[in-house]
Amino acid sequence: MKYIYGLMSILISIACTAQTNIQNFPKTAPAEQMLKAANRFIATLDQARKDKIFYSFSDSERYDWHYVPLDHRRGIPLNELTPAQKEAALDLLKTGLSKDAYEKAIAITQLENVLKVLEHHPPEDHFRDPGKYFFTLFGKPSSNEVWGWRVEGHHVSFNFTSENNRVISGTPGFLGSNPAIVLSGPEKGKQVLKEESDEAFLLLHSLTLDQLKKTMIDTTAPNDIITYVSRRAMIENPAGISYNDLNSKQKSLLMDLVLVYIHRYTKLFADDMLQELKDAGLDKLRFAWAGAHNARIGAPHYYRITGPTIIIEYDNSQNNANHVHSVVRDLKRDFGGDELLEHYLKDHNARVK
Repeated sequence: MKYIYGLMSILISIACTAQTNIQNFPKTAPAEQMLKAANRFIATLDQARKDKIFYSFSDSERYDWHYVPLDHRRGIPLNELTPAQKEAALDLLKTGLSKDAYEKAIAITQLENVLKVLEHHPPEDHFRDPGKYFFTLFGKPSSNEVWGWRVEGHHVSFNFTSENNRVISGTPGFLGSNPAIVLSGPEKGKQVLKEESDEAFLLLHSLTLDQLKKTMIDTTAPNDIITYVSRRAMIENPAGISYNDLNSKQKSLLMDLVLVYIHRYTKLFADDMLQELKDAGLDKLRFAWAGAHNARIGAPHYYRITGPTIIIEYDNSQNNANHVHSVVRDLKRDFGGDELLEHYLKDHNARVK
């Protein structure tokens, strides 16, 4: 077993590429950096690869996102890129994510190697493959146009939209982990989404019995996040304990958990997201829990945070509660928002005429 893990580690070069120049990770990532990185990536591609990667901003493909392992996605996978092209693609990813989130995303891609061994896939089988993560561009990257891009594969999906040189959306933003905790082999004990679990249990275990009654929405965890891969995220009747029903320490713990998710993004974008949350009213936030009250494997659990501008969901119920799905949805600007699409279509049609 150790030999197989070691051999696969040697054969997979993507992780090494991902760590290239990690010291040069952008401290902030305004739209200019994202635009430059996108154009640098495009410049490395031949026409055949460009034909795969480009879609219109209004194409319905922009909304066709998923986080399960699929044999085919639209765009260009890492497997079909040269080392230089991979580096350019990952440099683009760095402009959208914080350093911590970028490292989580790369670690998640490498869990495909663990799953390949655990599920006894032969070497020639590519169902589990850290190279099956796709980059897709929607519209032409420009400082005065609407455009977007997506990176997606098993357990990773981020969708970015830029308008007039301002990044206005980075959601849906999904990270998952299977296994949630690696139980054997050289990676034993690895827990990629540890923060998302630890911070939530700190808040849960701080609650009084009366508060817990308000928080619990079910004794059984759902089998997945409720919003799934919906075009429009929605939680009907968002129950749970409200921000105002928490004491000052608990409010701080709730915000710490919110920041775990918001800080998946680069600082400037995360700051904007947080400010919108505050402007909408922290008192409107609700924290809900379902399932087990402990983090052990075999104890399915689920939580969510809802507010006027955001839905955060976390589910650990599959594979004997050792398989995490987590997502951030922006209720105003998922995929850039409907108003932006309407504006794009109107402007585009006017220019075409």
